[in-house]
Amino acid sequence: MSYFACKLIPPRPTFAQDMTEAEASLMREHAAYWTDLAARRVAIVFGPVSDPRGTWGLVVVEAADEAEARALGTNDPTIKAGAGFQFEVYPMPQVILRERA
Repeated sequence: MSYFACKLIPPRPTFAQDMTEAEASLMREHAAYWTDLAARRVAIVFGPVSDPRGTWGLVVVEAADEAEARALGTNDPTIKAGAGFQFEVYPMPQVILRERA
């Protein structure tokens, strides 16, 4: 298996501060999607990143290859909705995982 860092870019830099109720509902679907993948040990960690230029989402996934990692993004409700989000995938050629407590 391989590891990938993935970035979810919202439709605008101010999204976290001014999302509509429809967008908030979409974000709840997004969180449920990645929570399920975390429970199935596909997503290792996910959450928002407080970038001064605008909040964006980060997920680190374990996948067979880059195509599988991209498919996870394609199936994210935010991407499927066609609501202006972008999903980028970055291979991580080497990782060091901490031991589980």
